[in-house]
Amino acid sequence: MKKVCKTNPLPLYYQIKEILQEMIENRELKSGELIPPEREICEIQDVSRMTVNKAVMALVNEGYLYREQGKGTFVAEIKGKQQLQLKGFTEQMIEKGLRADTKILSFKIKLATKYDREVLNIDNEDKPNVIEINRLRIINGEPFAIETVWLPQKLCSNITREMLEGRSLYEILEEEYRYVFEKAKQTIEPIMLNEYEAKLLEQDMNSLALMFRRVTYLENGVPIEHTKEIYRSDKYKYEVILT
Repeated sequence: MKKVCKTNPLPLYYQIKEILQEMIENRELKSGELIPPEREICEIQDVSRMTVNKAVMALVNEGYLYREQGKGTFVAEIKGKQQLQLKGFTEQMIEKGLRADTKILSFKIKLATKYDREVLNIDNEDKPNVIEINRLRIINGEPFAIETVWLPQKLCSNITREMLEGRSLYEILEEEYRYVFEKAKQTIEPIMLNEYEAKLLEQDMNSLALMFRRVTYLENGVPIEHTKEIYRSDKYKYEVILT
């Protein structure tokens, strides 16, 4: 298990959550398996029981883990998926006549997890990297959604944080790389906000939210991104048109 960095500005419990989530996505912790006891994680990370419990509960709320009374905390099975219409965030907001702004929280290049490799179809590469972009979406001056995007570095190696300032990611992919999007697969599920997410979205902790996960494909069938978006449920309603 990786160790938290106590000089990192991210809360310790959030770092532990990300470490455990990465272990799940790398299949180091498999569906149906018990996760390490909270006491053991406390000793490894040199943190309090409360900190570890916050991390575990955040993953329970996101559906990565589930608890059984008297038995422990287990890794959840992967949920079924439903295909929905692809529409970018900025496009949706413009259609509604709203002003959309974006704050970049982080931009980094990292080694792809096993989950990244499977979803982005880069599993056969030797130590592939992904570009990870965290952004806060703001509508009419209010925080609205937290978005994390993972892109295969080999398909857009020249993208920088500076390029994203004030621009749509899809606009960059279309104009700079001439990529044409064909379809996306998306899931939606309700979650409760953890402390970090609630602070960014100016909500109470454990407020209800909607979590979207999407994989977007180019016209040749190659996946170009997978995303996780967390929307305030008091501000966002998702509409599905059936034809």
